[in-house]
Amino acid sequence: MPKLAMSNNGSLMRAEIAQIPSIFQKIADKAATITAQVQKLPLDSFDSVILLARGTSDNAALYLKYLIETKIGIPCGLASPSVVTVYQTKLKFKNCLVIALSQSGQSPDLINYAQAAKIGGAKVLALTNDVNSPLAKSADLHLYLEAGEEKAVAATKSYSAELLLSLLVVSAWAKSEVDFAALVRESNTAVGNIEAISKIVDSFDHSFGITTLGRGFAYANAHETALKIQETLKIPVSSFSSADYLHGPISSLHKNSRVIFLAPTGVASAGMAATVTRIREITPHIYWIGCGFELHSGEISLGGASLPEMLAVIADSIVLQQFAMLLALKNGLNPDAPIGLLKVTKTK
Repeated sequence: MPKLAMSNNGSLMRAEIAQIPSIFQKIADKAATITAQVQKLPLDSFDSVILLARGTSDNAALYLKYLIETKIGIPCGLASPSVVTVYQTKLKFKNCLVIALSQSGQSPDLINYAQAAKIGGAKVLALTNDVNSPLAKSADLHLYLEAGEEKAVAATKSYSAELLLSLLVVSAWAKSEVDFAALVRESNTAVGNIEAISKIVDSFDHSFGITTLGRGFAYANAHETALKIQETLKIPVSSFSSADYLHGPISSLHKNSRVIFLAPTGVASAGMAATVTRIREITPHIYWIGCGFELHSGEISLGGASLPEMLAVIADSIVLQQFAMLLALKNGLNPDAPIGLLKVTKTK
């Protein structure tokens, strides 16, 4: 395994990724209580939903957007905090639910946007990993991520917890069940797969550029894969919807490019077929996270959960985190504390 056994570098990140299945179990154990709390904010009383987040939490918000729109049928958008904090706009939030996602709950732009939303008539639901944060305290309802203190700078377990809590929230509104047992089982399998990923990382050459692609529920993980590699390996990584990629960006792809598909089993992965075909004509260096495609000769699977699409995305978040961590270690970097980054980022 690349340097992992010989150095303390990455020990925090690895330990926090390993905690994810137990965090899922904690959320499962409190599912009935959380469901009852969420149902006090009936979604059918709102005409629209705005998702408020930054960074990794912004990627989790993409997953939540797909959940709300596909399972509830209410239009859902992503907030632009600067509209309120920089341009001082007074938005009309009548019959609107604002859902804020944040690991720390401390960024001023998120706090100020949430407060402005409440003044404008919105209800605010916050998902954070700090029950005492300003964002948590200002919300009409706060849900704790159950992740415990996260010491590595790059968020891992808090992102995975945001995904599961998002699914539980929407399931509460949709009155559907979450198969926690299957998720915990597959997540434990993913955690135990780290040695296999390290062998793949040994021969992974990032010098020709990396592009991550996904669609539907996995679009969030495509963005998060790129972000985790950017944070820990300190290189630019491109990330796109597999559909958007055909509208121009594919022109930059060449025979040595590395492409990572986020493709769990489901209708969205089936909709990626045209993009996959085009990319296979250009580069053979294709990697997969998920079980949604039959691999061609030479293509490599990093792993993926044998679960329905919505659940698979949550378990597969572990795979992308392990991959980014090991890639940083292989290249002599410390993924626990990337130079130039702080654990809590506060923007205005």
